[in-house]
Parts: sequence; structure tokens; C-alpha cells
Amino acid sequence: MNEKNANTYQDDNIFAQILSGKIPSVKLFETDNCLAILDAFPQSKGHALIIPKNPSRNLLDADPVQLAKILPEVQKLAIALKAALNSDGIKVAQFNETAAGQTVFHLHFHIIPTYEGIELGKHASEMADTDELEATAKKIRAELAKL
Repeated sequence: MNEKNANTYQDDNIFAQILSGKIPSVKLFETDNCLAILDAFPQSKGHALIIPKNPSRNLLDADPVQLAKILPEVQKLAIALKAALNSDGIKVAQFNETAAGQTVFHLHFHIIPTYEGIELGKHASEMADTDELEATAKKIRAELAKL
């Protein structure tokens, strides 16, 4: 992102396009406040994202009321991922600004299943197979239905 626009929300970012339906995604669930999808470039099987629908660049400029509505969804997805994929743990990550590793300037949360002895892959290094993502999503949706 151009540093001149560092404080300006760009409404053509990839997550805004996913939210508007211009770019396809593998959806896990959707509420009035957020969309949960599988990351197309996962660090681990089941790497998911929660994307708030309210436009903000990141945590630093987000509406606190909207944030309060998102965190329970992050928790719900973490619980479902752990159960669906039998992971040993769950990593939740959120990046703010380029220096912290943020590459898409729309607030989002990474929920990543982790496994003992298996190192996470490098993010955005390899696109996942769509059929594999759909099969994983089916397992996660089944767990979400139980919550």
C-alpha cells in the first residue's frame, strides 16, 4: 500500500471485493457483521479468516462497537476449527500496518489450526486447491452447526 494513503480505507481491497461478491471465496458462515472464509493461501489446513463487514483498515481505526460484535465470532470459529480438524491448538493473528505484516488493508482476523511438531507454512506462498478447501469447509460447517 502506498504510504501516502496510509490512513485512507481503500474500498477496492481484496476483502471488500470478497464481501461484495466480486471475488469468490469458500464461505464458512456469514452474519450481519462479518464473513468467515477459508484463506486461499493457507499456512495450515483450515486456515480461516473473519472479515468484518464494517470498513476499516485495521484494529487501529475500527469502531469499538463493531469489534465487540466480532470477537465472539472469532471464538466460535476457533472452537469449530479445533474440533473439525482435530488440531492441537489455534493461532489467532491480526496485523496492523505494513511494518507489522499487514498486506490487505481491511481489518481481518486469521484463525489458524496448529499441530504439535508441524511448522506453519509461509503465508501467501501457495494457493490451495479449491476442492480441498471445499472438503475442509464442509467439516468446519458441520462443527459450526453444533454450536
